[in-house]
Amino acid sequence: MSKDRKVVLVTRRTRMQELIAQYNTEGQAAFVIESRGQDFQDYREENNTYLKAVSKVEAELQRSARVQKLEREFLPNFIFGPEDIVVVVGQDGLVANTLKYLNGQPVIAINPDPKRFDGVLLPFQLTDISTIFSDVSRQAYQSKQITMAKATLNDGQELIAVNDLFIGPRYQISARYALTVDGRTEEQSSSGIIVSTGLGSTGWLKSVIAGAMGVAGRPNSNGVPMPWNADYLTFAVREPFPSQTTGTELVFGEVRRESEMRVASHMAGSGVIFSDGMVDDFLEFNSGVEVRLGLSERSGVLVV
Repeated sequence: MSKDRKVVLVTRRTRMQELIAQYNTEGQAAFVIESRGQDFQDYREENNTYLKAVSKVEAELQRSARVQKLEREFLPNFIFGPEDIVVVVGQDGLVANTLKYLNGQPVIAINPDPKRFDGVLLPFQLTDISTIFSDVSRQAYQSKQITMAKATLNDGQELIAVNDLFIGPRYQISARYALTVDGRTEEQSSSGIIVSTGLGSTGWLKSVIAGAMGVAGRPNSNGVPMPWNADYLTFAVREPFPSQTTGTELVFGEVRRESEMRVASHMAGSGVIFSDGMVDDFLEFNSGVEVRLGLSERSGVLVV
């Protein structure tokens, strides 16, 4: 492989690095954590293991390509090239956060600490990096296609989701809006709407369903996971409130390519739409804003 091709190595700060940023020094961070009865050594071990993993991957990649490191917080503003190969070293959430900003570029996901992370989206370990990177460079690899969701505002702004979209209040207040699904419209008051992809069906959506089933007396029924490449989305309204002006009939269902799902905000303020848990990368969802929700034309490519 020519070194003219760029590899983007995506990382994120460890818990220890975030604590040091908050408390200025490692010693002060350790004092705060240990004064609360926790063992700071676990933070150190996690940090050291992760940084060693990143260094090893970076050194291996630099043998045959130009490597650009990118921290998670800069993903929303980074422009990936169409020929880039993306390598993610981190937890499952970092893989999902990365996929949403791509357009078909292959993602190699490395589990930096198999003893700590389950790694559903992390099929490779450190010892695999040389072989799998060579395969991807030669276009000789297998991959899984991952369906993504898209939110489009009436002013043209868009937001992509790999796991799920949240439409609702930024704080713990009620959201007011009109929900339209396939021609049926209902005024609602709730704590927000989750729109999930197949990949996200084992995450936030699962917890919403599990809670509803528990209240209904069926605590062991929490839904069937959707395939990662499912050609539909699933929506669920969280804590819908019935009143004289708001209903609770359109609270769960599927959104297919031919479906129409729209939400019109009736919130004076604090309304947001964000995806995949990245609360700081949001679209405003206040009065006058209407969002159309559906499948994205793009799909994620995870090397397996």
